[in-house]
Amino acid sequence: MTNQVGTRAVRGSLWLFAVNVISKGCQVAVTLVLAALLTEDGLGAVSIVVSLVNIGQVVQSAGVYDVISRTNRDPQRLAGTVLTMSIAGGTAITALLLLAAEPVSQALGAPADLIRIAALSLPFTAIGGVQMAMMHRELDFQKRMLPDAGGMVLGAAVTIVLAALSYGPLAMAVGLLCTAVAQPVLAVAAGARVRPRWDQEAAKEALGWTAVVGPGAVVATLLINVDYLTIGHVLGPSAVGVYSLAFRIAWMPYILVAVVLGGVLFPVCAELVRSGQKMTGAVLRFTKATLMITGGLYAVTALLADRITLFGERWAPAAPVLVALCGYGLGLGLLHTWYQAIRAAGHARWYLALEVTHLVALLTALMITTQHGVLAVAVAQAVIVWLLVPLTWWVLARHGLAFPPQELVRTVAGTLAGAITAGLVAQVLPIQGIAAALLSGGVLLGVYAAVVLPLNREAVRELRGNL
Repeated sequence: MTNQVGTRAVRGSLWLFAVNVISKGCQVAVTLVLAALLTEDGLGAVSIVVSLVNIGQVVQSAGVYDVISRTNRDPQRLAGTVLTMSIAGGTAITALLLLAAEPVSQALGAPADLIRIAALSLPFTAIGGVQMAMMHRELDFQKRMLPDAGGMVLGAAVTIVLAALSYGPLAMAVGLLCTAVAQPVLAVAAGARVRPRWDQEAAKEALGWTAVVGPGAVVATLLINVDYLTIGHVLGPSAVGVYSLAFRIAWMPYILVAVVLGGVLFPVCAELVRSGQKMTGAVLRFTKATLMITGGLYAVTALLADRITLFGERWAPAAPVLVALCGYGLGLGLLHTWYQAIRAAGHARWYLALEVTHLVALLTALMITTQHGVLAVAVAQAVIVWLLVPLTWWVLARHGLAFPPQELVRTVAGTLAGAITAGLVAQVLPIQGIAAALLSGGVLLGVYAAVVLPLNREAVRELRGNL
C-alpha cells in the first residue's frame, strides 16, 4: 500500500472499530438484558425474527452497495440510482412479509406480530445502506459514528426499557424498528446526502454487479441465519434461545475485528486495483491483524465459556456450544478477510462459488445434525468453515493474491502459543461472580498478548507503521 492509502486505512480502521464498539456493545447489552429477562422461548423467537430481517436486508440490496466503492462513474449518480432500486426492493419484501406473517410464524415458531413490526424496518435500512456505502468509498468512517452508533444506542435503549417493563420479545421488534428509522435520519444530519434518481447506464452497471455479487451476498446471509431457522423448525424456539445466546457471544469478536478490518480492506484493495498496484501486501497485513486479535478474543471466550451461567443456570447447555462456535468464528473471520480481497480484485464469481460451496455443505450438515441438538450444529459449523480455509487459500494463490505461506504459519504458531499459555493460566483463576469473570478475562488477554506480541514482532511493527 502507498503511504496515503495506508494512512487512510489506519484512520478508517480506528473509526470503524470505534463505531462497532459502540453499536455492537449495544447489541451485547441488549443480549444480556434479554437473556436475564426472557425465557429460552422468548429469546429464540427474537432470534428467528432478527434472522428473517437480516435476510430481507441483504435481498433488498443484493450486494449492490459494493459497486459504489468500485465504480469509475459519478458516485452520486450511481448511488442515487442504487437508492431507488433498494427502496423499491425493501418495500416489496416488507409487503411480502406483512402478507405472509401467519404462515411464516407457524413454520418457524415466532409470533406473527413480531414479524410484521420488524418487517417495517426494511425500507429504512435500504436508505441507510446506500448512505453507508458512500462513506465506505471515501474511507470516511468517522461519519458513520452518528447514524450507525447513534441509531443503535437509540434502539438498544428502547429495547431495554420495554423489556424492563415486561413487554417481552416485542421489545426487540420495536427497538429494531427504531434503529432502522433513526439511521438514515442521523446519516443526513452527519452529511451523507443521497437523492433518489435514475440513470440507465448506472442501473445497468449496478445490475451487472448484482448478477454476480448479489447471489453471493444472499448466500452469505443465509450462512449466518439458516441455522436459526432450521433449529427453530426442527427443535423449537427454546433450542434457538440456547443456541442464539452462544452464537451472539461468539459473534462479537468476528464483528468487532474481522468485519471492521474487512470493511476497510475492500475499499483499500479497490483503490489499489484502480491505481494498478498489487494487493498482496495489504492482504498479508490484514490477515495477520485478523488472526492475532480474534485469536486472543476467541481463546479467552472459550476458556470462560462456563461463565455463561452468570445469566442464569438455565443457560448452562449453551457453554459447550459457545466453545465450538469460537472455533467457527475464528475460521469465519479469516475467510471474511480473504473474501474481501477476492471480490475487490474483481473475481466475484470465485467468491460466489466459495459461498455456495459453504452453503451446500452447511445445509447438508444441518439435515444430519440438527436432530441431534444444538451442540452438533455448532460443531458442524466449525468443521465446515475450517475445511473451506485451504480451498479459499488456493483461490487466492490462483489469482496472484496470496502471500508467502510461511508468513501465515508464523502468525498461526504465535496465536496457538498464546492461547495455550492463557489456557494454563485459566486453571488457577477465580470462577465465581461477574467481577471475577471480568478480571479473569482481562488477565487472560494480557497473558495472550504477552506471548503473541514478542513472537510476532515483525507483524506488529508492520501493523503499527502501516496497516
